[in-house]
Amino acid sequence: MTANPPLFHFDNSYARELEGFYVAWEGAQVPSPKLVLFNNRLAAELGLNSDELMGAEGAAIFAGTNSPEGASPLAQVYAGHQFGGFSPQLGDGRALLLGELVDREGIRRDIQLKGSGPTPFSRGGDGKAVIGPVLREYIMGEAMHALGIPTTRALAAVTTGETIFRDGPKPGAVLTRVAASHLRVGTFQFFAARGETDKVRQLADYAISRHDPDLMDAEDKYLNLFRRVVERQAHLIAHWVLVGFVHGVMNTDNTTISGETIDYGPCAFIDAYDPAAVFSSIDHGGRYAFGRQPVIAQWNLARLAEALLALIEPDDLDKAVTLAADELARFPEIYGQFWLSGMRSKLGLSKEAEGDQDLIEDLLNLMKDQAVDYTLFFRRLAETAEENEDEAAALFENTGAFVSWRDRWLNRLQSEGTDTAGLKDRMNAVNPIYIARNHMVEEALSEAEDGNYDQVERLLDLLSKPYEERPGFEAYALSAPEDFGPYQTFCGT
Repeated sequence: MTANPPLFHFDNSYARELEGFYVAWEGAQVPSPKLVLFNNRLAAELGLNSDELMGAEGAAIFAGTNSPEGASPLAQVYAGHQFGGFSPQLGDGRALLLGELVDREGIRRDIQLKGSGPTPFSRGGDGKAVIGPVLREYIMGEAMHALGIPTTRALAAVTTGETIFRDGPKPGAVLTRVAASHLRVGTFQFFAARGETDKVRQLADYAISRHDPDLMDAEDKYLNLFRRVVERQAHLIAHWVLVGFVHGVMNTDNTTISGETIDYGPCAFIDAYDPAAVFSSIDHGGRYAFGRQPVIAQWNLARLAEALLALIEPDDLDKAVTLAADELARFPEIYGQFWLSGMRSKLGLSKEAEGDQDLIEDLLNLMKDQAVDYTLFFRRLAETAEENEDEAAALFENTGAFVSWRDRWLNRLQSEGTDTAGLKDRMNAVNPIYIARNHMVEEALSEAEDGNYDQVERLLDLLSKPYEERPGFEAYALSAPEDFGPYQTFCGT
């Protein structure tokens, strides 16, 4: 009799090469795992057979109850600065890395469960998750992916048949997450804080081989690794700001080496433009406010630099500090250039010109002062440019101030000879009409807690093509109603 092929073709380099960086562990047994969402497109990218995984066997795997053939389930250890304070040991308190796959493009990707039960790093928690936060991460990750932003992805969501108490009884659930890796700034901090330089080096070599293999033979490969992470994080944060995304908990253990967005807890998209926007229930001081994200990213990268100093220049700490500081100092410029280029595109500008920064900042100040919807504004501005219908002006209480800015913008377009005939399409190609608006997400999650996933599925379908306007979905492009808010999100642990 021919044996059935394995469901996953695992090749688990982390488990194989980094012994001492994790604890081998198994998920908790749950009474009745049920698959409620499955990402067929992502499964195809990973070379998985959807039909085989969408039944009872797949549900048990995605709940953590059964480990598939070839898996090496483990809980990773890491440290981290949380709201500025250092925690020397954190780790996967409710997550398990099942293993790694090499996808159809030859890219190695982690398969991880979130909410599969306690681990040795749970710090007294139950290690479980509930349906709301699981579906929030599913929705937000897929929305960000469709926007072209580097992010972890969601492969599956299951309910477990348990009742978990999080601000009242909630249905238990587990998310299956896919990532380029789960290497974090905090992973390096864990071993650096203990003075275990050999392990920091081992981890850095692994990170280079996985994410920057062209650096393997470079003499200054550790400094170059830091340079690459700086660049990736600068681009990532600029992406966030360009679409109005607020991560909410930019701790160093939530800052990836790969440059992917990770850990969608108290996250949200802004409605009205506001650099001070905070949606996390625990961010009382606004440390991770929308407009502070670039500053915090650079601060987090400084913590990575500290962890790598002993590798960058082992015999000369002062020189290592100077070299790392020089690389870190590049962050504002890299971020600023990427952000400015993105803002020009949002405004339909194809060339650089002196005064663009002032033009953009004056617009953002107007939007802030008059609480103008960030996403909606840019879609309406495209209408203004091509059809001479000033729908954008209607978003401003003081239309005179906007009209004055609009005339400057139209003159700037004219100065570079931009053809207005195709301008609307070009602007709409970079300005989404649909984002994961907070009130729509909350409505979908509320229904899901009662076992109805129709709104979640509708939202996921809509967000999969965020730049394409769909008839009948006009309400999804609008700001939250006035009686919605103030909006807060929670970590879900």
